[in-house]
Amino acid sequence: MDSHYMIMEKSKVQIAQQLLDENLISEKEFVDVKAYESLKIFSLHNELLFLLYLAVLLFTTGAGILIYDNIDTIGHTVIMALLLIATGVSFYFSFKNSTGFSRNETDFENPVFNYLVLAATLLSGIFIGYFEFQYQVLGSAFVALLTAFVGFASAYYFDNRSALSIGITGLSAAIGISATPQALMHGEFYDNPALFYYGIALGILLLLWTEYSEKTDFKKHFSMVFLTFALHLICICCLTGMADYYWPLYALFLSASVVYFYWKSHKIQAVSIFIFVLLYGYIGLNIVLFKMLQAADSSAFFEFLLIFSPIYFIGSIFLFIRSIKQFNRKKYKSLP
Repeated sequence: MDSHYMIMEKSKVQIAQQLLDENLISEKEFVDVKAYESLKIFSLHNELLFLLYLAVLLFTTGAGILIYDNIDTIGHTVIMALLLIATGVSFYFSFKNSTGFSRNETDFENPVFNYLVLAATLLSGIFIGYFEFQYQVLGSAFVALLTAFVGFASAYYFDNRSALSIGITGLSAAIGISATPQALMHGEFYDNPALFYYGIALGILLLLWTEYSEKTDFKKHFSMVFLTFALHLICICCLTGMADYYWPLYALFLSASVVYFYWKSHKIQAVSIFIFVLLYGYIGLNIVLFKMLQAADSSAFFEFLLIFSPIYFIGSIFLFIRSIKQFNRKKYKSLP
């Protein structure tokens, strides 16, 4: 057994010991945990699923590269026919093995079909994009909306979170938000302030849909996906907008967003949301402090800041780690 596994095993036993000391589990349950860990069982389930996910991404990426490199040799009609056949076959077997639509969480009997749904969704997006590239009859916004529709339909019918991510990404692209390296390098996102409003508006819509889904018990297990996208959309747009003349408005909205997501992370016990809330809030706070220092324009104050800054950043790191530890401690205490 390697050292990494020893550390993981020790951590699990220590957690069980801590739960026992706090009377959250019984002595018998603690003994069962130690006995299970002593078996040294290693599951390949997650590793195999990851390889399947990687295989789907490599296959769809390879299909795109193949189309690009052999466009003149194969021909447009043949390429679109092959894409359409591959997409149709993938959706056919997905529908055939699906349990049907349900408002609650469902799953395939064989998890392989989840990745077949992902492949079908990606292939359909490639087909739609290639069709538009070749004939240019739909428009980029409509292509993005159509891709988003396929993603949302696949996500809600087959209960697939990966397809849901594709749907939200397509919806973001439809309003003009692009996070591609080319767009960032050319400053396309920063040169269009209207995108800040669109991104914040889309983030709010995702939050409203999340609250509605949770209250009506309609695929409420999708909440984590919606919250993650909404968090990044709203906070990134606010932080970027704080470089604008109306930065105080963005700062106020960022503050309100941080408070909401901080409360939400505790409510659903999502450590990833909590960590990003701290990061975005910390970055926003530093931008506000920098703006205030610029307005003060005092050389003596800047000299004091240079001396004080190491203590400030070290203290920030300490508080960041301490907050995460406290969050995890509360999370374990709340476990049934």
